[in-house]
Amino acid sequence: MATNKRVFTLRLSDAIFDKIGILATNEHRSMTNYIEYVLLKHIEEVEREQGELKSENVSEQ
Repeated sequence: MATNKRVFTLRLSDAIFDKIGILATNEHRSMTNYIEYVLLKHIEEVEREQGELKSENVSEQ
């Protein structure tokens, strides 16, 4: 299945990695999906407070 999502490396401490793994498991998500979910929720919160974030490279989900 093709996707238009970018791939990048994320470096985390062991403790943070393990905690994200626990949270993702509790939500029945992969770690990658959980991280994306949390980031999207944070972006929505910031945009509610500060207005839409605009970039030439940012497209709708």
